[in-house]
Amino acid sequence: MTTVYSLSQLGWSPFFQQQITLDEWDLYSAARVTAHHRSEIELVTEFGKQKLPLISSMPTLTVGDWILLDSDQRFHRVLDRLSLFSRKAAGCKVASQLIAANVDTVFVVCSLNSNFNLNRIERYLALVKDAGAEAVVILTKSDLCEEPQNYVQQVQAIDPLLMVEAVNALDSDCINRLGPWCRMGKTIALLGSSGVGKSTLVNTLLGQVSAQTGAIREADSKGRHTTTARSMHFTSTGSILLDTPGMRELQLADCEQGIEQTFADIGELAESCRYGDCQHQAEPGCAVRAAIEAGQLDERRLINYLKLMREQAFNSASLAEKRERDRNLGRYYRTVQRHSSQLKKGGG
Repeated sequence: MTTVYSLSQLGWSPFFQQQITLDEWDLYSAARVTAHHRSEIELVTEFGKQKLPLISSMPTLTVGDWILLDSDQRFHRVLDRLSLFSRKAAGCKVASQLIAANVDTVFVVCSLNSNFNLNRIERYLALVKDAGAEAVVILTKSDLCEEPQNYVQQVQAIDPLLMVEAVNALDSDCINRLGPWCRMGKTIALLGSSGVGKSTLVNTLLGQVSAQTGAIREADSKGRHTTTARSMHFTSTGSILLDTPGMRELQLADCEQGIEQTFADIGELAESCRYGDCQHQAEPGCAVRAAIEAGQLDERRLINYLKLMREQAFNSASLAEKRERDRNLGRYYRTVQRHSSQLKKGGG
């Protein structure tokens, strides 16, 4: 039996409704992207599920996007996004890769073993904040940790207002604590490196085995990477769960605002530095260094802040240069085509 969802159950909200004219509402139907493959996307509408081939004239789409289809179920346009997560593509390729769109809450997943890493958590938080979504840090495998509350306090020190939950992803009672973020029509994304228990968490939230899980290697507590494609699942509480592959090379680009928000305490201290361009190294009158020496700020946090700012600035410059090269190449091709057309007309 095919399950039918209303638009509100699929995450539809006034933000998307106000983008559609009355004429469009009569002529087109709304569909949400639930899975993205190399040559096609999977969609869900009020009338069920379907697939749509990807063609070159279509814009770049990602899981979570809302699109309009005409009466022949052909692509019309994509709606503006409430939130958009992207990263610099892994490897040496200079390009931006879309991760997910229209996400309400992101579960930043980290396990309570040797995988625990505050620098990595701050990296994910910068990405989430830059996209304008809500972040909740989920510390998994609490059953294997003697003092999980110590880790919770370390993460909480990043931001006193940050929501942090330590859970055993295999325990459904423990997962109930995540209920406030799993309400009907709310879209949740999971971000975290391989082996932290994202797939196990997905399975428990869904109450079924819907994502393959891999065993943990005892030598280094790392799991095998098991999720290979981004896709959406519907939980029993009505929320929409987006699972993503573990991202070993999550590099930030065009993400300065998200970093500044994640490290707002450093920004506030920097306002009291003697020099406006203080680099917080050995400059006289540096309020940031003074806070570190007084034990009010962890130096690890400053080091990671400077590292992420350099990284996003470098990647942003690389992407900007590529976009400029592409624009220049496009202008060159159009000039050649016009010149060729003029020669043909003159010869005729």
